[in-house]
Formats: sequence, C-alpha cells, structure tokens
Amino acid sequence: MTAAGDVIAWLLDSDPAIRWQVMRDLLDTPVPEWAAERAKIETIGWGAKLLACQDEDGQWAAGSFVPRGFKPQDWERFGQPWTATTFSLSQLREFGFDPSSDRAKRIVELVGLNSRWDEGGQPYWEGEVEECINGRTVADGAYFGADISSIVVRLLGERLDDGGWNCERANGSIRSSFHTTINVLEGLLGYEKATGGTSESRQARQSGESFLLERSLFRRLSSGNPADDQFLCLHHPNRWHYDILRALDYFRSASMLTGAEPDPRLADAIARLRSKRLADGTWPLDWTPKGQVWFEVDAGPGKPSKWVTLRAMRVLKWWKQRA
Repeated sequence: MTAAGDVIAWLLDSDPAIRWQVMRDLLDTPVPEWAAERAKIETIGWGAKLLACQDEDGQWAAGSFVPRGFKPQDWERFGQPWTATTFSLSQLREFGFDPSSDRAKRIVELVGLNSRWDEGGQPYWEGEVEECINGRTVADGAYFGADISSIVVRLLGERLDDGGWNCERANGSIRSSFHTTINVLEGLLGYEKATGGTSESRQARQSGESFLLERSLFRRLSSGNPADDQFLCLHHPNRWHYDILRALDYFRSASMLTGAEPDPRLADAIARLRSKRLADGTWPLDWTPKGQVWFEVDAGPGKPSKWVTLRAMRVLKWWKQRA
C-alpha cells in the first residue's frame, strides 16, 4: 500500500466519519456527495453508537466532565475517563456530526437544561473555571450552535503575558502550556467560524498562534530542545493532549478560514510529520490516552491509524498547495 490511491482506498474502507472527510479534504468531492456521506454519521457506525449511549436527559454517563459515581481512586487505577458529556460532544464534533440536524439541536438544548459542571454546578454552556475545559467547550458550543460568548470573554481575560494560556494559572503558573493553548485556540477558531469573532478574540487567537510558532510547535524557547518528547508522538483521540499533528491541523483550519499563507515556522514540524510516515504510505498511532471509552475508533498503538493518516495527509496536501 505505497501508492496514494491505495492509501485513499484504505481510508475509504471505513466509517462514515472518516469517509466524508476523505471525500472533502483529500478528493475534493462535490459538496452534495460528501454531505450525503456525512449524513450517515447519525444512523451508521461510530456516530450512531455514540448517540445511542446518550442518557435521556441529554448527557453522557450522567456527568459533565466525569461519569456519575466516578471516584478519585478510580482515576488513579483506570486513568481519566472519556465517557462523560464533554468528551462525547467533542468526539461527535470530530466525527463531523451535522450540527444543523434536529438531533444535534436537541442535544444542545438538553445539555443546556440538564448538565452542570462537576466543579461548581454551573450550567454547561456557561463554562467551567479551567481554561482547557473551557477551550473545548467553546469549540463544541460554537460547532453545535450554543451561545458560548460569555466563556470566550472569560478566556480572553485569562491570557498570559507570553501570549498563550495555562490551566494552572489559578495555581500560580505564569508560563503558557502547549496543551492548554491548543485547546483554547481551537475554541477561538470555532467561535470565529461561527460568529466572525471579535477584534479581541482574533487578537488573542493570533497571540496564541505566535506562542506556538515561536517554538516551532514543539521546542523550548530557551534551549531549542523538544519541550516534551510526547509532542512528537502522534495520538488519537487527542482529548486535551497536544501533539504536532493537532497543532498543524489547527493551522491548516485557520489558514482555510482566513486565507493566510502557511507560516515558514511550521516547516520543522512538517518535516517531523513526514518522517513518521510508514513504508506503506500510512501513519501509525503512537499512543492513545489511557482511560474508559465507549468504544475504540483505532486499531491500537503501533498500528497504522486511519484517523492519524487522514489528518496527516490533509495537512501535507494543504502545505504543498499553499507553501
């Protein structure tokens, strides 16, 4: 499977959540064709399975961030759980579940009515207190049409002097985190796509981008060494975790929204991504976050990953066309 066509055929032999994105992003298929494939997510495959796990009150696992009844000792034993409402909504967004569908609109309504954050009991679409969580809530809310403008305002006031964000800010951190910054950037980009954004949100997004670009997406500013070797390991689903592919896919999405040319400072990360390609033309799943899931959507670490390959191929297609 070394020819590009063979890899495409392998990707298309998959779930509708992957197929429609291959059609749109890699094959430039006409909109009616990929939209018809996308519509299947609600009734076939992973999307339908995840929707079937939803509680009657609109939540998943009866909780906003963690399942109801999940204990701290369970976290230590099994890892962070990924089955509650926030991660389920993010996965539906990643699948591309149609936000204009009646089912999606009902989800937004029910979550707003019934879901409260574990931390302080706040209504779901008003956000929590932690920047990583709020960044993803903005991304999900913007995608599904919820009003998350108050969370955006909060995030704008929490930006650090170096241009990014850190969920440990409340505990005294004054340096931005790669993890937190990418979560907030994706949220602000989604907000900008949905509403046009504000001058303040656009400025904040650009400063967060600068934080990553100044570090070539993975290096320490002080030494030039990788800030974390795991940033060079490709994983899926990302959840709250950072890696270079997630950052590159973000910059691709931002470029497609604004028309900006790829920044030359992305080249180092692009080279690293290319070096991860296997001899058969696919990319492997290096690791996946530990913890309870509803079901697996990849073959497992060390094996070729359709999700990672899809995202890598569309990033490199964009880089080649625009660079």
